[in-house]
Amino acid sequence: MSYYISPRFLDKLAVHITKNYLDLPGIRVPLILGIHGRKGEGKSFQCELVFERMGVEVTHISGGELESPDAGDPARLIRLRYRETAELIRVRGRMCVIMINDLDAGAGRFDEGTQYTVNTQLVNATLMNIADNPTDVQLPGSYDATPLHRVPIIVTGNDFSTLYAPLIRDGRMEKFYWEPDKDDKVGIVGGIFSEDGLSRQEIEKFVDTFPNQSIDFFSALRARIYDEQIRHFIHDIGIGHVSQRVVNSIEGPPQFRKPDFRLSHLIEMGNLMFAEQQRVESSQLVAEYNRSLYSRNPSVPSPTATPTPQASSNSVNQGTVSNGYQKQQVSNTHLSLETQEQIREILSGGYRIGIEHVDERRFRTGSWQSCITSLITGEQDAISIVESCLGEYSNEYVRLVAIDPKAKRRVVETIIQRPNR
Repeated sequence: MSYYISPRFLDKLAVHITKNYLDLPGIRVPLILGIHGRKGEGKSFQCELVFERMGVEVTHISGGELESPDAGDPARLIRLRYRETAELIRVRGRMCVIMINDLDAGAGRFDEGTQYTVNTQLVNATLMNIADNPTDVQLPGSYDATPLHRVPIIVTGNDFSTLYAPLIRDGRMEKFYWEPDKDDKVGIVGGIFSEDGLSRQEIEKFVDTFPNQSIDFFSALRARIYDEQIRHFIHDIGIGHVSQRVVNSIEGPPQFRKPDFRLSHLIEMGNLMFAEQQRVESSQLVAEYNRSLYSRNPSVPSPTATPTPQASSNSVNQGTVSNGYQKQQVSNTHLSLETQEQIREILSGGYRIGIEHVDERRFRTGSWQSCITSLITGEQDAISIVESCLGEYSNEYVRLVAIDPKAKRRVVETIIQRPNR
């Protein structure tokens, strides 16, 4: 199977890798190349194709290896892999790179609910240190004065705005946003279906039928075409004999005839996969589960609970609560018109609402904590949850946060309650 390499992608990687192996006078070359973009667009696979074309050896690190129960292990792992790769360059006399897949998943901070651990800090600090001193990377507890060979680092991710800002600054990391254009998509999908007899015109029509789908969609669709063959195979031999026939058979692996790769059949299967995507996005079962949780556990303040007539009518800015409430009841702290308008603006802008609180001592250090326990589904839901948080944390600072769900970053932070005021 002949896979397609985007010329833009090939150019960016080839220039970055080669530049890191050259001694350019008076030029400070960024050690790290960050490739970011939408999920499923083939960032890692395109990298592998470029490495193979250039004859580059790769040392892989997964984003999942950047966290550990033992503080310091991920940072030590990065230093160890870097030193090992530098030794490979010296011994084999070939280009080598380090590739860290999904860096933002392992070292990023997506929202107020993401923990920022010691290992996260150490990983960011280690990568910054290596980028600043690529020939002097030491292991903890030892020191070797022999300079190392410079090793280019390639990192992939979806959203680099979740990473520590000093790590991704220019000079340490060169950024490359990968979004395949129409020609790239047609070339890549054509490579996926190169053995299936589709013409370029059919590939173009196929891509145009699903214009918003990522590259992985088309790859997964090709794999799904074989489901019909496998289903017939299971029915023919009996489901109880599948293991014996597939795993340890004297007849060898089963053979399948080529499936139906006509364009009409591909589009039909693609529509089925698209419908499954839509069902996942529209189900929103977590909201139903959370409502069920509140109904079973009355000690947890329900975000949709209605206030009782005994509540105080003090405004949110005063932060007072009626003393006539029972222990498990939530005070009816009426929101000011200004706060209600802020909630409407956040929701109308397509943003997600976050609510955080902090006491006076931790306010000085900015150690805010989230007080949302369920998914906010509408304006009345949001108002009810805000009222609940204001009543529960009446003697603390409370702020309203607007989060962009696509960019996964905060766009607004507004304090709506201050203690003793």
